[in-house]
Amino acid sequence: MLLNLNIIDLAVVDALDLDLDPGMSVLTGETGAGKSILLTALGLALGDRSDSGYVRPGSKRAEVNIEFDLAKAPLVKQWLIDNELDDDGQCMIRRTISDDGRSKAYINNRPVNLQTLQGLSRQLVEIHGQHAHLTLLDSEEQRRLLDGFAGNQALLDKLNSCYQDWKQAHKQLQQLLKAGSDQVEREELLTYQLDELQQLDLENFDYQALADEHHKLANLGKILSVGQQQLDILYDNDQQSVADMLGHVIHAINELAQYAGELNGVSELLSDAEIQIGEATQQLRRFLENQEADPQQLVWLENQIGVIQSLSRKHKIQPEELPELAARLATELDNLSHSSERIESLNADCERLLSQYRKLAGELSASRRQAGAELQQRISDAIKELGMPHGEFLVNLRTPEDAEAQRNGVDSIEFLVSTNPGLPAKPLAKVASGGELSRISLAIQVTTSTDKTTPTMIFDEVDSGIGGGIAEIVGQKLRRLSVNRQVLCVTHLPQVASQAHQHLFVAKNQKAAVTSSTVRRLSDDERVNEVARMLGGVTITENTLAHAREMLVSGGLARD
Repeated sequence: MLLNLNIIDLAVVDALDLDLDPGMSVLTGETGAGKSILLTALGLALGDRSDSGYVRPGSKRAEVNIEFDLAKAPLVKQWLIDNELDDDGQCMIRRTISDDGRSKAYINNRPVNLQTLQGLSRQLVEIHGQHAHLTLLDSEEQRRLLDGFAGNQALLDKLNSCYQDWKQAHKQLQQLLKAGSDQVEREELLTYQLDELQQLDLENFDYQALADEHHKLANLGKILSVGQQQLDILYDNDQQSVADMLGHVIHAINELAQYAGELNGVSELLSDAEIQIGEATQQLRRFLENQEADPQQLVWLENQIGVIQSLSRKHKIQPEELPELAARLATELDNLSHSSERIESLNADCERLLSQYRKLAGELSASRRQAGAELQQRISDAIKELGMPHGEFLVNLRTPEDAEAQRNGVDSIEFLVSTNPGLPAKPLAKVASGGELSRISLAIQVTTSTDKTTPTMIFDEVDSGIGGGIAEIVGQKLRRLSVNRQVLCVTHLPQVASQAHQHLFVAKNQKAAVTSSTVRRLSDDERVNEVARMLGGVTITENTLAHAREMLVSGGLARD
């Protein structure tokens, strides 16, 4: 579960260090106090995209740290071990955002990328936003919820893997079948293109070496002329060669060294230089003696380079890529030459994989039907508890006999609801009342969360549009949900707040130059005052306070 949230210089939060307890915690405060920024901070720490706008004005960077207790999360412990991120059972996440928008993420003080962070976060926290009812209108989200409730992930992974293999084999088969109609023309073209490329001696092809040799032969006259001039300057000029002048200098320095021993070092350096000049002269002389003009070789190189450049322009590639092109063409030609055998093999693969897919898809459909029957009963019961006594929820699952293979199976899944007796069930998108849709959405979220193993669940104003006695039932459901996991709920409803084990209050401080928000845990007496405030009214009366105490007593939390 989430043990601690630490925020530094994030938006309206200057500094915050918040400890969290097991069970159900509520987060309340005036509108605009900054409740949403706490969820933003959690989202950033869990891998949401960052933005420089999150950094508090006047600060260079923002930082969010969260710590989790993994005592009841063995799968997370194993994930950390498998990814070499474990640290004696600890799980600490840190996210920093600089004022230029760049961000860094760390798990147990080891830097990680966002993909890795998100892979861990999905196992630690599940967030239900206040607009979740809009997401629930999407058919893919409905499919995901049903599969999650049914525990179909392992079966889905097998199905998806089989589907990808079938899709790849089917694509190759279609390409070969399409190519069969003009196979002769394609084989002739490939053969011609390969013959052109084979004249380049591809086994020993080295375009850069050819270009270097051509460049050298084309400039051989200049090389010999200038090289000989340098030989004269270095050694062969009897009157004023570098070697002769250096010899005189060394002799003079040696004489001076008899009077100033410090010059012995200079003499040694000059002697080394004399040796180096002698060796360089010998190498230059041998090089020039071994050079011989070869007009025929030069012409051959010019022709060969011309052919290479012509072919590279023709195929729109770099000269160095011609051997790779030849290999691809040879492979395609070989495939065409054996296309009948390849088509037969791919046909067999497609039939085998499709048969395997159909079997897995059948198992998935059966699992979905069984889980769908249980899910629709549970959600129907929950809808009735939430003030819709005639509400009925249906999981409409259709499996067409001739359905084409798809990534997540062949079923068509749609959530339907009927809110009044005698009226047919309709898709969620056609539920007329926004309040009804909010209650249905909440029933779905709570019901599908019951069997999940995620240790921490966050509900962000999912109770909007609900009030009165229904709100109290919502609070009770969230409290029951917190028996086996930690629940954090942002709410404006006193009926929900009164059910919590821990009450956190968010307040805005506008006394400083820059607005800031603070969060603190309320005592029992402070909870009474806050629930009374949430009950409404300009002036809090004794009756209001008494009502607040009664609600807290009903929630079993007051300590009088």
